[in-house]
Amino acid sequence: MLLWATLLVLAPASGQVATAPKPVIFLHPPWTPVFQGETVNLTCSGFSFSSPGRIKWYHGHRLLTETEGNTLEVKQLGDYRCWVGSSSVSDPVHLDFVAAALVLQTPLFVFEGDSAVLRCRARAQTELDNIKIYKDGELLALLGKNTEFNIHRASLRDNGEYHCTGVRKNLHYGARSNTVKIQVQELFSSPVLTDSLSQSKDGTQVTLTCKTQLSPQKSDVMLQFCFFRNNKALESGCTNNPELQISAIWPEYSGIYQCKAGAVISSVWKESRVSQIRVQRAVAKVRIPTHSASESVIEGQELLLICLVEMDPRFIKFSWYKKRIWNKDEKIFSEAKYKISIVQSSHEGEYYCKGGQFTSKPVVIKVKVPVSQPVLTLSTGKTKFLEGERVNFRCEVNRGSPEILYQFLHEDAILWKTKTSSSLARFPLTVEHSGNYYCTANNGLGPKRSEALKLSVTVPVSQPVLTLRTAKAETIEGDVVTLHCEAQRGSLPILYRFYHVDVLQELSSVRAGTEASYSFSLTAEHSGNYYCTADNGSGPKRSKTVSLSVTVPVSVPIFTLHAPRVPTVVGDVMELHCEVLKGSPPILFLFYQKDVILKSIESPSKGGASFKFTLTEEHSGNYFCEASNGQKVQRSDTVTINVKVPVSRPVFTLRGSRAQSVEGDMVELHCEVLLGSPPILYQFYRDNVILRNSSAPSGGGASFKFILTKEHSGNYSCEASNGLEAQLSEVKTLKVIVPVSRPVLTLRVPRAQAVVGDEMELHCEALRGSPPILYRFYHENVTLRNDSAFSGKGVSFNLSLTAEHSGNYSCEADNGLGAQQSEVVTLFITGLAKNRRGAVATGVTGALLSMAGLAAGALLFYFWLSRKARDRSASHCSRSPSDSNPQEHTYHNVPGWIELQPVYINVNPRGGDVVYSEVRRNQEENKHAAASRSRILRNEGASVIYSQVKACTLSSGTQQSATWAPHR
Repeated sequence: MLLWATLLVLAPASGQVATAPKPVIFLHPPWTPVFQGETVNLTCSGFSFSSPGRIKWYHGHRLLTETEGNTLEVKQLGDYRCWVGSSSVSDPVHLDFVAAALVLQTPLFVFEGDSAVLRCRARAQTELDNIKIYKDGELLALLGKNTEFNIHRASLRDNGEYHCTGVRKNLHYGARSNTVKIQVQELFSSPVLTDSLSQSKDGTQVTLTCKTQLSPQKSDVMLQFCFFRNNKALESGCTNNPELQISAIWPEYSGIYQCKAGAVISSVWKESRVSQIRVQRAVAKVRIPTHSASESVIEGQELLLICLVEMDPRFIKFSWYKKRIWNKDEKIFSEAKYKISIVQSSHEGEYYCKGGQFTSKPVVIKVKVPVSQPVLTLSTGKTKFLEGERVNFRCEVNRGSPEILYQFLHEDAILWKTKTSSSLARFPLTVEHSGNYYCTANNGLGPKRSEALKLSVTVPVSQPVLTLRTAKAETIEGDVVTLHCEAQRGSLPILYRFYHVDVLQELSSVRAGTEASYSFSLTAEHSGNYYCTADNGSGPKRSKTVSLSVTVPVSVPIFTLHAPRVPTVVGDVMELHCEVLKGSPPILFLFYQKDVILKSIESPSKGGASFKFTLTEEHSGNYFCEASNGQKVQRSDTVTINVKVPVSRPVFTLRGSRAQSVEGDMVELHCEVLLGSPPILYQFYRDNVILRNSSAPSGGGASFKFILTKEHSGNYSCEASNGLEAQLSEVKTLKVIVPVSRPVLTLRVPRAQAVVGDEMELHCEALRGSPPILYRFYHENVTLRNDSAFSGKGVSFNLSLTAEHSGNYSCEADNGLGAQQSEVVTLFITGLAKNRRGAVATGVTGALLSMAGLAAGALLFYFWLSRKARDRSASHCSRSPSDSNPQEHTYHNVPGWIELQPVYINVNPRGGDVVYSEVRRNQEENKHAAASRSRILRNEGASVIYSQVKACTLSSGTQQSATWAPHR
């Protein structure tokens, strides 16, 4: 059994290794060095994402600045680099700012194929004559007054050291520039040809790749790629695709492969090393018995295709296929022999067969159709022509296989042979072209001849030549000028006409071959274009235009500025226009700002010149223009521009003495813009309400201060305006925190005397303070409990009393601005048992009598306070959080025979309020205490217990006791 084998031999890879992407710095203007005092714009380019963010710029090894955009203006010498995102740092770019009178400026980079411009430039207000360019110390070019030298299609031969010299006008001494070394860099690396072929059967698809690497500074150059086999181009020539796919590789594709890469615009081409591909395949043959000499079949013949494999065909399954361009190949027969009895043009195509596991080489069947009789036609319907007219012959056949050879004949003499077109190229007719024409067509199956066409050609007048004759080289008003018009060929008579700016000036008829003339005296209005016409009845012919210029000195120019609004604002487009009413063109217009040339424009007419630019703050100043046509320089009046800068978005800051804003602190609001022409009006807002206006006549910011209260919480912002537009700052939220006041501790028990086993409620509350507030409860300075309150109310918890719970209680409140301690409340707890009540009755009776005395004293104290209260004007008291109504006070009324239930409340005596935390009276029990409860309740003379007394502070600052209203 035959073996399939594929052998591929490629030359070793070579060329430039791809490096990690990094940005590249470009200059604007693109030359270096520059004069001191001038600026250069650096552009950081080449990063692979559209939104680079902030770009870092380095001067030497020091971070210079960061920019939002990718440009930076510099005016200091040194090495500059840029860095953006995750890319590498760019290569350094060296800038020189020189103080010399003359410099030779060159591009920062010069690559193969570039058109590099070298500028020999003098400082402003300095004019040079006799400018020369030198290379490696030898004179390269004489520039005269021209300051630029162009190196066309730079190559390695242009490497060297360059400098220039010039003579200062009117001073007659020379100046020499700096020396610049130019090193032409490689545009792209030499290409390397690679392929995707591995060991497989013939018929495998192969991809050829031409690899190269562009220089980062030339990443936008479009390259073309060409592929060759045995020095012949593959496919359709050169494309911008570095890959070429071969759909199926066969043994005949073996050979020497090579690729070329090139930049079409700069004509720089480079070749890869050659690579050798050898392909072997099994033996599978196709035969055409009816026409064995070639694979072309004449229409109507018989065609027989035979598929052979060098093994026993009885065990092989054969099939025939016809290739399709876009669709899958079509299976057309399933035997080793495929016969086409009558071949037609539709049978053209590629055929191949399969025998078992083998696939044959494709064979191209071409069907040739004999040509029909050709038809000769003209591009115009007429057969009579004037000499000089152009005619196009076309020879066409209705049928016939390519390739067809067309022949065009004039009186049996062959004029033209072509296989690529059925047309004869157009040519101007002469008298000799009169006669009979015909054509023949032949595609190898016998020539066919068209019918004859007869042409006649006559001679028209030739194009006349116009000349101007003057007494001296420069035309001056009053000189005499003679116009001469002459046609070298043409039938007589000939009529000549003279024109000035399309206006007929003189008419002359000549019957012989002599010229016609027209003379006149010059005035300023005679400047313009002149031409003449010659006509002999076959149509007029016009001469070339001749220009006549009468020099007139320019008048004083009129200088105007056009801006979209007044005043002018940064970002507006300003147009400068300079115009003269008189003056012979061309006129050179120069535009100045503060005696510095901004722009020079040469106008071909005597009108004016304009140019536009976008305003920046630096464009404020005095402007004027000059006009000159070589006779005299005229200067315009000066116009002053004052460019206003709109305010930028203001920066709003809140400045306090600490991080948190606390009631009573001093806070400063500050608003400032970084850009903007003064005066600037600042407005401060809280919750969109204006707080204050402040004006900054000379720029800068504005501030004001105030002391914080709780009501100052809210959203603050500021606005800046200088009459051009208003800008609003970001909104900042101010939250004022109130420190906690001294808390109030309340102990609540179910009876007058706390007893072991009672349930006691402890409640702590601060009347003022921003939540959240952390409350701590203490017993004899030992922490009982911690609770947080996230609203304005206090916290409580219950405690089941034991004998150990007697003692001092207090609480603490803290919201992060300093803890506050309540007053201490003392609790006494008794532990009497029920079976001992009789034994202690006597003691209780004594105690009750003592309490009756205390109660009487309390009554007297009450009436004294009431009388004192009536003598003073009443005022509103501040309500405690424990009060149920601003006009109510807390009282506890307990019958004498029931145990008192006190409420323990701590107070703040340092605040000036007098509080009696408990006043109680125990009635003496008589020996007949068996009276019913209802009777005692009906006793209107029951004792009154005042359990709480508060003093309120009047608005006048004096203290007054609250009115007591006992409950009976």
